[in-house]
Amino acid sequence: MFAEWQDRAACKGETEAFFSYDEERVAHALAICENCPVRQECLQMALADRNLFGVWGGTTQAERRRIHRRRVA
Repeated sequence: MFAEWQDRAACKGETEAFFSYDEERVAHALAICENCPVRQECLQMALADRNLFGVWGGTTQAERRRIHRRRVA
């Protein structure tokens, strides 16, 4: 499931921090997302695929679950 925008992602090549339970690594991943030029595209993909683990679009999996709950409510 590779999208063309992923080539422009600030996280390209930084997979370890984005798929971790370690709080420091997650914080590092979220910091990279802050200025990513494709953050919105990434977030939209993650919201569409509710099974994605890790940091996507500047959000954690738990944050995306909350977004889904708000959209349904």
